Order: sequence, then C-alpha cells, then structure tokens
Amino acid sequence: MAEDKLTKRADDFSEWYNQLVLKSDLADYAPVRGCMVVKPYGWTLWENMTAALDKEFKATGHVNAAFPMLIPMSFFEKEKEHVEGFAPELAVVTHGGGELLEEPLVVRPTSETIIGYMYAKWIKSWRDLPILINQWGSVMRWELRTKLFLRTAEFYWQEGHTAHATSEEAKEEMFRILDIYANFAINEAALPVIKGEKSNTERFAGAQITTSIEGMMQDKKALQSATSHYFGTNFAKAFEIQFLDQNNTLQLCETTSWGLSTRMIGAIIMTHGDDQGLVLPPRLAPIQAVIVPIFKSDEEKTKVMEVADRLFKELKAAGIRLKMDDRDNVSSGFKFNDWEMRGVPVRIEVGPKDVEKGTVALARRDRPGREGKSFVPQAGLDSTVSLLLVEIQASLLQRATEFRDANIHDPKDYDEMKKVLENGWAFSYWCESRECEGKVKEDCKATTRNIPFEQPTEAGTCIVCGKPSKRKVYFAKAY
Repeated sequence: MAEDKLTKRADDFSEWYNQLVLKSDLADYAPVRGCMVVKPYGWTLWENMTAALDKEFKATGHVNAAFPMLIPMSFFEKEKEHVEGFAPELAVVTHGGGELLEEPLVVRPTSETIIGYMYAKWIKSWRDLPILINQWGSVMRWELRTKLFLRTAEFYWQEGHTAHATSEEAKEEMFRILDIYANFAINEAALPVIKGEKSNTERFAGAQITTSIEGMMQDKKALQSATSHYFGTNFAKAFEIQFLDQNNTLQLCETTSWGLSTRMIGAIIMTHGDDQGLVLPPRLAPIQAVIVPIFKSDEEKTKVMEVADRLFKELKAAGIRLKMDDRDNVSSGFKFNDWEMRGVPVRIEVGPKDVEKGTVALARRDRPGREGKSFVPQAGLDSTVSLLLVEIQASLLQRATEFRDANIHDPKDYDEMKKVLENGWAFSYWCESRECEGKVKEDCKATTRNIPFEQPTEAGTCIVCGKPSKRKVYFAKAY
C-alpha cells in the first residue's frame, strides 16, 4: 500500500533511513529521549554479529567479563583529558534510595576508569601480564542529536581493555584488534572499510594513538565503524596500574581499549539498503531464506504445503536460517513486500505449477524484480540456495566497493577539494597541522576520517597550505 512505501533515498536519505529502521522491525523509539528499543529482529542481527566477533576475540586469547554500570565521579577526575573529552555526555546519578549520595556516580560512557581501578588491584607482577579482557554490554552518553543505531544515548557494544608489559605489545594488540574489526566488516557485513590512524584532534580522549575503520554510506558520508586505541601509560599513571618486572623494578603498564557497537547495524542499513527496504548480507541476516507457499484452494494448499514442508526440512538440515511464511490472512504480494522490507536475502516461492514441474521460484533480494528471479529444480535446492547466499554476499561487497571507489577523488587543489566534499570524499596530502584540518572543517563541514596505512611511496604537498607532506588523509562529511 502507498502508505507503506519508503521515502526514496534520492529524495531524503535521512528520512529513508529513519522510516526503514521502523518499518523493517529492527528498532523503535523508547520513552526516554535519545534511547531506543532494539526489537527481536534487530537483536537477532546483533546476536549474529556478536557471535562472529566473540569467536575471533576468544581465538586471540581474550576472555569476557562484566564490570559495573555505575562509576564514581572521582575516577573520571583522575584522568584529566579523558574526563574533559566525555564531560558534556555524562549522565550522573546524585540520589539513591531517596537520599543524596556521598559521591555522584556516572552511568558509564565507557569503562577505562573502572577497569583501570580493577587492573591496579589485580596486577602485581610481570607474570600477571598480559590481561586481555572484553565485555559485552551497554553504555550511556547523553547525546543531544540522536539517530537510531547511529547515535543514541544508550547503545550496545563490546569494549576490550588490555594491559601489557611493553609499548610494543600494546601497539601490536591495537593493530591485531583493528584487523579483526576490518575482517569482520568486509567478510561478514560486506562493508568495504578503510583502516587507518585518526588525527590528533580526532583521536579518543586520553589515547596516544587511535585507529579506526571508516566506511562510505550511500549518501557519500563517512561512518566510523569501530576504533582501537593505544593509551601508553596515561591510564596506568592515573590509576597506578604497575607491575614488578623480571628485574624486580616497578613499571607502569601499557594499556589499550577498543570497541564496536550497534552503530555497525546502521552502517549495514545505509550501505546496502534500497528503496524497497533492507538488504542484509547473508552471513549476518537473521533469516537467510523464506519459503512462501502460494495457493488459492484447500486442495492446492495440501499439495503445496507438502512440498514446502519437505523443502523446509532439507534447507534447515543444511544449516540455512529459514522461515516458513504460511500466513493465510495476507496475500502473497503482501508477503513478498514484507520480506523485501526486512531484507531477507533469498525468497523461495512454491505454487501449484511449481509442484507439478518439480521447481521453485527463487528471488534474490540484492536484485529486485525480474533481474533477480529464477526457476530452479526442487532437487538439490539446499545446495542451490547455499551457493546463492555465497554469491549474494560477494555481490554486496563488490557493489559497495565499486560505489566507494567511484566516489573517492584526488583533487588537484583546495578549490577543487571544496567541490569534491560537497558530494564525496577527498584523498589528499595533508601537512597534519591543526590549522589546515580546522580550515577544512570550517569551510567544508568535513573532517579528517583517517590516515590510511597504505600510503603512496612519493611525498606531496598539503592540499590546504601547499607545504611539504608525507602522508595522504581521507576528508569527508561524516555521521
């Protein structure tokens, strides 16, 4: 129905996104401003993401734990740069049990401080290192401008926190985790992200180095999809995280932290979605295939459901996440639109003619309409669908990569860069000064996204001031 149609991306990308999150049943607005309710379909998507990531973390020696949601305010005041970075976003509890608290408590915006306090208790010797801990949970940051999944007051994530004996080990950890994030984004979410280092002005509060993965959305804006940080001894000094080394000398630990959140769901929506709804990568999709039986009479229903039920069992046995849509109170067309909105990668239609011919109709979500529809034998359908899911996964990554590369430009001068940044990214030499970075931000409403690890072999000149420059950076408008 007309009222169920999405606003087109070309007309209003932001409104398209807002409507899609609601209509696809991923999430809804909570009664507290800026918070969201993640609905079962959205939570299953998140669970698939967490399962893939958790497996990788554990494979590299990390273990899960849980730390308190409430953190003493004094903890934040110990690390000046950290508290200044988060001060505007803090939610503070001043009363408990009907009485004024002796010390205000902060609802955690991130856990470096409380974990630093605990690590100082646990670490005494070099034999206690490294500590490699991750936690899954939620945090609270009092955002003024919110958007479901992309920026909410409370959001769900994982945050890893590690302590090491040397800076070399800590930096190696930072890069190891960034690789895990990048591989997850590319291989599981079909997001062609770029790895790199944040500028000094864009790095995490309290960090010496912040690395990130950055993705391009369909409106050409950038989205920071995950970060990994090296703190040096900043937090170790503040919380006295120390150890006796092998020479019995007291040393400060080197620490890291890293995180990926439900923001990644927003990245998936904005990278792959179309005017019909979600387009989900098969490796993460809550439902990989849906069977839609089509019949008009009880006689047809009996014959069709017999085949549909058999195929359901075969596909399920093959490990495909599957749904049977046997609702009889809505039309087939309604069902098709419903599953398109939800982004299910493959739709399997079984009607009376299919029963007679021993075939089914397959509709792939990444190619709407006739282009993505084919008729295949029922025999061996489990293999056919499994191979198709692999093909769709690869197709989504290829399409997103081609779109990104087509919209990254290398402008010849600053005037051209200003035009590029109106609707795309610039990949340009930069002298790495705050002044030039600030000028771009003021003139173009764009920021440095990251300095990629893969750099040209030759030097150049800063796109803003013309001074010699060794490295290129991505400039873009961002979420």
